[in-house]
Amino acid sequence: MEGAPALTAISLGGGVQSSTLALMAAAGEIAPMPDVAIFADTGWEPLAVYEHLDWLESQLPFPVHRVRKSNIREDLLAGTNSTGQPFISIPLYSRSLDGKASVVRRQCTREYKITPIEQELRRLLGVGYRKQVPRDTTVEMWIGISLDEAPQRVKDSRLRWLFHAWPLVDMRMTRADCREWFAERFPERTLPRSACIGCPYHTDTEWREMRDSDPESWTDAVFMDQYLRESSRAVRFDGNLFLHNSRTPLVEVDFSPKNDPRQPTLFDEECEGMCGI
Repeated sequence: MEGAPALTAISLGGGVQSSTLALMAAAGEIAPMPDVAIFADTGWEPLAVYEHLDWLESQLPFPVHRVRKSNIREDLLAGTNSTGQPFISIPLYSRSLDGKASVVRRQCTREYKITPIEQELRRLLGVGYRKQVPRDTTVEMWIGISLDEAPQRVKDSRLRWLFHAWPLVDMRMTRADCREWFAERFPERTLPRSACIGCPYHTDTEWREMRDSDPESWTDAVFMDQYLRESSRAVRFDGNLFLHNSRTPLVEVDFSPKNDPRQPTLFDEECEGMCGI
């Protein structure tokens, strides 16, 4: 990127890394001071994430813009994607009537995270969505990816005018380092994991913790899991769909640690605005 960007923004997912990134910038430990942080709201985050975001806004000297393309939960109930077309966007586990197992193509990150953020950046630049950004105008967007995730998740933007930066990677900070940094400065608070309530990428440990400590979210996830199989209005699919990778109804899954082949790792994905893309 040549010259100073017209705008420096943080892609704020509300989870561990992006929260730490924003707070480090607020403390002057990363420069320059961002102009804005943008939170793309799917409408289906746990209450703890929204409460954390409210608190985070009070700590930052730059504004947090909350944007939303659509409500992913309402779209799932209607059997549509974010544009109203009859497609499911999240990577559900499927089993056809003849027993073949597969996974629904994942489109949720781009539809509900990346596109709304890019549209907001265009709005802040004063450029309409279908218009060309002037060639001498650039945006630098900081993304909360840590060093331990870098090989899997560090990717350049597809847009000529948008340049990604990864300050945590540059500072050699891991996810554990982010937690330690936060705990030293805000010992009375905890950092939530940012992910939709019904995200099929939850590990058994995360499902179990939701069931045991967040019954409201658990009840909603169980409802959605059952709804996706029983409602012909919601799903146009020749077979059954599941939130759990065992392709078993969520309420029937044994979440004992010994049965979890996917224990959380350093690379568990959060919807930090760029999850997995």
